[in-house]
Amino acid sequence: MGLRKKSAQKRIKTSARRKARNLKAKEAIKKTFKAAEKALAAKSEQALELVKAAVSIIDKAVEKNIIHRNKGARKKSRLMKKLKNK
Repeated sequence: MGLRKKSAQKRIKTSARRKARNLKAKEAIKKTFKAAEKALAAKSEQALELVKAAVSIIDKAVEKNIIHRNKGARKKSRLMKKLKNK
């Protein structure tokens, strides 16, 4: 049984586009977060820049409602804690 309403077909298309956008943003968060953590663990010189990049990406995702603001704050807090103890 197919979709009968045109609006239902449109909703499927838009939800697929949003899902792809959200997944791309979440993957970017994970990638930069892990890179920053790895640099902090290795006590690398570029750790500060990687942490700044991760915080920026997290803030943008929170602003676009891709992740919840509390989750963003938690991730940033954990990064900053590791940076402080470096």
